[in-house]
Amino acid sequence: MVAIFNFQSMLTVVLLMICTCAYVRALAPSLLDKNKTGFLGIFWKFARIGERLSPYVAVCCIAMGLSVLFGN
Repeated sequence: MVAIFNFQSMLTVVLLMICTCAYVRALAPSLLDKNKTGFLGIFWKFARIGERLSPYVAVCCIAMGLSVLFGN
């Protein structure tokens, strides 16, 4: 099933995008900072969410991991 039609898969993809973009911005900030607008600006926004809300994102990642391991 496509991730768009399965809510749990969509949440997993969004969490992975947030974590990946925040990690890439920590390693190479110029890579994401030059694209703050337009279609590629969504990756910059994901990185900002990952930086500013990192405790909440971490809790969501742990909850998602537990749900994938022990859930349905």
